Amino acid sequence: MASTSSSPAVTERRGIPGASFVEDVQTYLTQTGLDVNSALTFLQERLQQYRVVEMKLLAQQRDLQAKIPEIGKCLDIVKTLQAKKDSGEALVADFEVSEGIYSRARIEDSDSVCLWLGANVMLEYSCEEVGYPHLLHDLVNKLLATSLLQKNLENAKASLEVLIADLQFLRDQETVTQVTIARVYNWDVHQRRTKQATKDA
Repeated sequence: MASTSSSPAVTERRGIPGASFVEDVQTYLTQTGLDVNSALTFLQERLQQYRVVEMKLLAQQRDLQAKIPEIGKCLDIVKTLQAKKDSGEALVADFEVSEGIYSRARIEDSDSVCLWLGANVMLEYSCEEVGYPHLLHDLVNKLLATSLLQKNLENAKASLEVLIADLQFLRDQETVTQVTIARVYNWDVHQRRTKQATKDA
């Protein structure tokens, strides 16, 4: 949208175009080279684009909000496994076999940790496979799994913060665009009434 004699325009944020508040509708129409109907059509299309982007961002936000607790739980499980291994105790755990069906497992002296990486991919973290001496096996295994999960957790939280800021920016642009639509429409109504009153006089 071209800038007008209005508040300074925010150009964009991460690919989301900014909207300028229109103070003077006549100047806005002159600068953009649009008539009222074309301007209203353009603004409605821009508003629709904002709403489509908002739906995508909200879906991403829901995914991240579900993912963060899952990563946190995985991190806690890895830490619990390591603590039990260090103490020499067996870990008794219930796990889901399929939806609504659970089984109980007794985990003793686990030498590896398997983590889901996404896209139906699971990776087993074993120190022996990556060439570490057996004496360092427990320490490196713990570091590999926990560092990966910790990094994933931090990345997910950072992504969520950026996404929330994007959504706030987007909602501000929607509001400005809605106000601009109302101002252009009301200006047009006022112009028509003034012309009609001049004819009737």
